[in-house]
Amino acid sequence: MKKASGHKFKLLKMTAKNIHFIAIGGAAMHNLAIVLHNQGHNVTGSDDEIYEPSRTLLAEKGLLPAEIGWFPEKITSKLDYVVLGMHARIDNPELIKAQEAGIKIYSYPEFIYSQSEHKHRVVIAGSHGKQPSLL
Repeated sequence: MKKASGHKFKLLKMTAKNIHFIAIGGAAMHNLAIVLHNQGHNVTGSDDEIYEPSRTLLAEKGLLPAEIGWFPEKITSKLDYVVLGMHARIDNPELIKAQEAGIKIYSYPEFIYSQSEHKHRVVIAGSHGKQPSLL
């Protein structure tokens, strides 16, 4: 049996972040919200419409917004950042409040890049059956 190399693997201590999703019900957005929630982050979100299967998947994780709509009061100084969905308009009241508060705002692609910048990335093309993984 070959002896393991001298490499020691350390788990990085994860600091839970407070993340708010504007347009959490999107096909990619809800999956990202669930992944981050499963990693121990505090995730909130809002949307003006949430369809299946996003609705059920968010509800199963306790992430389905209690009310449909935009609520600027959800944007507080306790947020570490906001992830902005594609269908959120420039006049979205939550977006405006986050901008005024100076909270870091990421688009979905910017967020994925920021989390994978120093990792080996693999791209899988197609339109069905993929979920983001931030491993």
